[in-house]
Amino acid sequence: MSIAAYELKLPDVRTTSVIFASPHSGRDYNRSFLERSVLNELTIRSSEDAFVDILFDSAPACGAPLLAAQAPRAFVDLNRSSEELDPALIDGITRGGHNPRVTSGLGVIPRVVANGQTIYRGKLSQHESNQRLHQVWIPYHAELLRLINQSHAIFGEAVLIDCHSMPHEAIETITQNGHNRPDIVLGDRFGAAAGSEVVERIESAFANAGLSVARNAPFAGAYTTQHYGRPSREQHVVQIEIDRSLYMDEHKVEPNGDFEAFRTVIAQVVAEVAAIGAVPASLAAE
Repeated sequence: MSIAAYELKLPDVRTTSVIFASPHSGRDYNRSFLERSVLNELTIRSSEDAFVDILFDSAPACGAPLLAAQAPRAFVDLNRSSEELDPALIDGITRGGHNPRVTSGLGVIPRVVANGQTIYRGKLSQHESNQRLHQVWIPYHAELLRLINQSHAIFGEAVLIDCHSMPHEAIETITQNGHNRPDIVLGDRFGAAAGSEVVERIESAFANAGLSVARNAPFAGAYTTQHYGRPSREQHVVQIEIDRSLYMDEHKVEPNGDFEAFRTVIAQVVAEVAAIGAVPASLAAE
């Protein structure tokens, strides 16, 4: 089963410390993987952050790299620790301490997709789960760390934008509780993963594009923000969640009629966010 871990799109010259990453937009559903699943080809995509990599593909033109997963989230979840293994799915794994993500079937090798729909008929072997981690998880995070270290070396800081999408229904409860429903949710783990000035500038970029923004509710950030976010070391990570209904038909997993217009809006945001860590191209090339 051969699935590439990621695609890396680079600018001609890096002119900003900002990195964009899309860990859940992978859509390489290998035939042998699909044959292992009880789900059809549409349902298995329900937890995918479909087309997020396309929304942010202007990043290289703004001097920033874009790291996009190729393997789907249902195959390996790159926003989980490699140790978040599910004993209900993987044969021979012993249950560790309580982990709500693993318990709900959303470990690094997911047992379910959206709405708790089971992916497999039975269990996977430890050998197969290890193969997936070595094929997808390890290369992706090695490349992500390399890009972060490169930012530090060139700019003295790193700003990672972890790009995701959220089901529209996930934020409907916010409206019901008397709040305005956000188009965007920024997760910085309540300040632990990024400096306040960085988060404020990212929020302003979305607000300037006419989008409503909330912070840390209902999504504060998962493994990537927790593991890489070290603002005291000038290493900032902010998770971005975009309401899928703004650009796609969630039931058909297809771009809707607003997709290209919204892509233009996100390109404006990307340019403004990239400017957070920008230096002149002549200095970046030195």
